Amino acid sequence: MFMLRWLFKALLVFVGISVLWVGIYRFVPPPFTFTMLGDVIGGRSVTKDWMPLSAMDPDMARAAIAGEDSHFCSHSGFDMGAIASAAWRNAQGGRIRGGSTISQQTAKNAFLFQGGGYLRKAFEAYFTVLIEALWGKRRIMEVYLNIAETGIGTYGANAGAMRYFGHDASRLSPTEAARIAAVLPLPKKRAAIDPRGFVRRHGNVLSRYVGVVRRAGLDSCLR
Repeated sequence: MFMLRWLFKALLVFVGISVLWVGIYRFVPPPFTFTMLGDVIGGRSVTKDWMPLSAMDPDMARAAIAGEDSHFCSHSGFDMGAIASAAWRNAQGGRIRGGSTISQQTAKNAFLFQGGGYLRKAFEAYFTVLIEALWGKRRIMEVYLNIAETGIGTYGANAGAMRYFGHDASRLSPTEAARIAAVLPLPKKRAAIDPRGFVRRHGNVLSRYVGVVRRAGLDSCLR
C-alpha cells in the first residue's frame, strides 16, 4: 500500500513538472536539448540561431511538411496511416523506416534523448499529446525548425541556412529549403551543400513538392 501511494505521488510530481516544462516552452525557446548535450560530450561545438516562424521563409516549413509529415496540419500528433505503413515496410526487411510525425519528432528533440527503445517512445507519445494540447501547430513547427539537427553540431533551419548557403532562413529558395529538409532524417551523415546521392535526389523531389504543399493548403494551419 505504501508503495502504491509513493508511486501515485511520484506520478503526480512527474505530470506536474512535465506540464510546467511544456508550458514554459510554449513561450520560451528551448535553451538546450539532450541531443545538443550529446554533441558537447562528444567534443563537438553546437551552433544554433533561433528564428521565429513568422520571420522564416514559408518554404522551409512547406519543405519539412513535404519531406517529413504531409498530414501535419490534419492529424492530432500521430499519423496512424504512416505508422502502419512504416511497420509494414519494415516487416519486409531492408532499410528501417520511421512513421514519426513532426509533432513526435519535436517532442523527442525538445524533451528527450535519441534512441532508448520502447520506453523512450512511450515518453515521446506522452509529450506529443502535451505539445499538441498546449502549443498548437504553429508553435510545434516553430520549435521543430529551430532545434532539429541540420548537420553535425548545427541545429535549426536558420543555422543550417547560414552554414550551407551563407544567408539566413528568412529568404530561402524552394531548392535550398528542400535540401535542408532532405538532411533532417540523417543530419550527421548528410550535407545540404554540394549534395550527392540521396540528398540530391530527395532534395530535388522535395523542391517540386514545396509548391504542391502551398497550393493544396497542406500548410494551412501555419498561415
